[in-house]
Amino acid sequence: MMRIRFQRVGKKNQPKFRLIAIDSRFGPKSGRAKEILGWWDPIKKQGEFDKERINYWLSVGAQPTDTVWNLLIKKGIIKGKKRKISITSKKVKNE
Repeated sequence: MMRIRFQRVGKKNQPKFRLIAIDSRFGPKSGRAKEILGWWDPIKKQGEFDKERINYWLSVGAQPTDTVWNLLIKKGIIKGKKRKISITSKKVKNE
């Protein structure tokens, strides 16, 4: 299954993300992205997205991650309800 997801490309403490279409079996850093669909800078809250190509990938069955879905709705590229994103801590409690 194809996914539309973020790929981090920024330096340490300076996050920037590419929006990529990739097979769900591969990780974002595997180098097997089918296409780069845009970029997003969360610090400046700026980005560019290729609306036509995003809509193409969605039409052929690509599933966006929850964060990408919410961003695309916010930017007006797709319509729908935002999805709830739960952030879990990776810290292990010592009991």
